[in-house]
Amino acid sequence: MEKAIHKNSSLLKNKNISSRKAIELTVYIVVGVILSLLFLFPIFYMIATSTKSESAYASSAGTLAMFLPDLTNFGEAVKNYGNVFSNYGIWRYAVNSFTYAVIAIVLNVLVNGLAGYVMAKLNFPGKRFLSFMIIFLIVVPVETSIIPLYSIVKIMLGLKNTASVIGVVLPASISIFNIFLFTQFFESIPQGYEEAARIDGANTLVVFFKIILPLSKPIVATVAVFCFIGVWNDYLWPTMILPRAQEGQWPLYPIQSALTTIQSIQGITTGEIMSALIVTSIPIFIIYVLAQKYIVQGFGTAGLKM
Repeated sequence: MEKAIHKNSSLLKNKNISSRKAIELTVYIVVGVILSLLFLFPIFYMIATSTKSESAYASSAGTLAMFLPDLTNFGEAVKNYGNVFSNYGIWRYAVNSFTYAVIAIVLNVLVNGLAGYVMAKLNFPGKRFLSFMIIFLIVVPVETSIIPLYSIVKIMLGLKNTASVIGVVLPASISIFNIFLFTQFFESIPQGYEEAARIDGANTLVVFFKIILPLSKPIVATVAVFCFIGVWNDYLWPTMILPRAQEGQWPLYPIQSALTTIQSIQGITTGEIMSALIVTSIPIFIIYVLAQKYIVQGFGTAGLKM
């Protein structure tokens, strides 16, 4: 009799726990969907507006139709995107941003990766002080270094005209936060790999490039994605140091500068502006989706010793 009572009480307890978990899961899903829709509404608006003419956009303003694409006039969407590429030459600025980003990513991995390896695996005088400075500089706003950096690039290095491109790439190649990420990730790699390589006669650089770096794909992908997003979205710094293109010359400005230029063109429609915004957003979306798995792994491993 006592066993039956105990069994029934256990079943009731399990049912209560299951009901509570079901309620919590339902609340979690509902709240998640609502928040997702709030964040996605601007994207829906941007996509919908890029398919409309100026008159269709004006008639849908202030109604739910502003979030719905104009499927009855597909030619208007083709026209908007075609004008962005042909009339406003946004593809040139996209090529610039891709070039700057690729160079910055390669230098980022090499420079910050080597710095992170030194901080994680080598012992030297002043290491604790450098570790403190890295943590300290992470919280310092980037804006505080723009004026000194401008003085170095323009006055000390004398980078002008086309050479100003170097001033875009070099600052983007060094990141205190990326050094911190590399350091944390490299500390999680077992020391046995290095010891085995050094027994075979490998020096420090060989160990880094042949052993450590191939084992660090997650953090390399994470740094590459963040570096690409940073360079792709950068507007203020390139605009400060790059010269304006003369008539008939290839522009050196990145794609974010092109957006500002396009929006100020007389006669441009809202649909064309939104088309330009979508064109600039697609590469970031694609790269993040492709590297999402590595980003999660990279942060998961780098966070073990934070």
